[in-house]
Amino acid sequence: MRKKLNQLGYLGWIIGVSALILFGCSSLRHELFQSTAFDLGIFDQAVYLISQGQPPITSFMGFHILGDHAAWIFYPLALLYKIYPSVYWLFVVQAAALALGALPAWHLAHQAGLKENQAIAIAFVYLLYPLVFNANLFDFHAEVIALPLLLAAVLAARLSQIGWFCLSILLVLGCKAVLSLTVAAMGVWLILFEKRRLYGAIAICAGIGWFIIATQVIIPFFSGAEAAAVGRYSYLGNSVLGIAKNIVFQPGLILGKVFSLDNLGYLVLLLAPVIWGLSLQGIKPLVGAIPCLALNILADYQPQKDLLHQYSIPAMPFLLLAIISSLAAGKGWIQNKRAIILWSLVAFLSLAKFTHFGGRYLESIDTWQATKQAIAQIQTKGSVYTTAEISPHLSNRKLITYTNADSSPADLNVFNYVLLNVRHPGFSSNQEFAANLVNQLKTNQEFQLKYQRDDVYLFVKVA
Repeated sequence: MRKKLNQLGYLGWIIGVSALILFGCSSLRHELFQSTAFDLGIFDQAVYLISQGQPPITSFMGFHILGDHAAWIFYPLALLYKIYPSVYWLFVVQAAALALGALPAWHLAHQAGLKENQAIAIAFVYLLYPLVFNANLFDFHAEVIALPLLLAAVLAARLSQIGWFCLSILLVLGCKAVLSLTVAAMGVWLILFEKRRLYGAIAICAGIGWFIIATQVIIPFFSGAEAAAVGRYSYLGNSVLGIAKNIVFQPGLILGKVFSLDNLGYLVLLLAPVIWGLSLQGIKPLVGAIPCLALNILADYQPQKDLLHQYSIPAMPFLLLAIISSLAAGKGWIQNKRAIILWSLVAFLSLAKFTHFGGRYLESIDTWQATKQAIAQIQTKGSVYTTAEISPHLSNRKLITYTNADSSPADLNVFNYVLLNVRHPGFSSNQEFAANLVNQLKTNQEFQLKYQRDDVYLFVKVA
């Protein structure tokens, strides 16, 4: 018992250091103007508006935040903004959630009967899985909060703690509507293979029920349209129910999408960090990963087929459970703690995008100081028109939007501030578009040029 407590203390230090590293990396990326309106600016603005008692209608999308993914988790997150409104709260929550997943993973390893050194190795496998680091860098996404909660739900089910199980499931469903499919699949696994019929039934009913409510009631009501991701499956239909119907009754439609080099490459990336621990004896937990993998494989959207974005997060807990199950059965290519950690470290060094800090993330460093100085001169909550990369630094306000060369010209007169970076015009813009805006504003008597340096321009509307 004493040895286990000492190991738990050691794990606590590992989790704490990991959380600090993750928070530091996401914050540094943001400071280097590499975060964007989609998705950090959207969520920061929504949480800020909730904290101010205003409807969270994000001006980046033009509708209520619940119309995006029915993620009500932003309401409790707004309590942090009550203390002090800052986008860094989102980075704190994301880093803490991702790092804390190692704790239930360690407990699950112990519960399965793994040796103490194998249990701590499982925690390292989790923390060094490249998706944990990469998803942390990609702005903010509420589904990362669900990662430790899914593991906690499985642990609660195995320990017959129904209260903690229900709470974990409830919070998971509040992170993103599509996670309801993962919850339902987990329920199937709990019934068929874990013999936890009550827990499985709760998960299935909650998952299916919330999926129907979220996709057929909440999202259409608050956005006036179908779920945002439906367009990625347009070859299957133009609605959630239409897509589900065609998958069941016209399976031939998906064959060409499933068997492709993109999907093969995606599965190789997903499994490579943990392939050493997978076996037929331990494959049963992967039932819970089926909805996530199916959605990513069927999607006509490349970011769902890599380890750079958050889309594979729901599959991670079940990959980890499959490894634990294999080790518990004495299977898997590697059993030794050091070898397991070494494999995970090699996978991390190969697939984690920490190298971006020495290259890609420094692309706009030449205008960094000028941009910071320009932002500092925006001292009111007036409306702002700026680049996608600057947007999340100013999204604590009711109206803000980003420059988009592919959309209809914005009505400049509705903005109090226009902040442009001609040298680095940002996502969906270009230098010609930005330069034309600058020339237009210079001749607009409603605006005054307040700041100019290194091709960074701040125009302020004349009172």
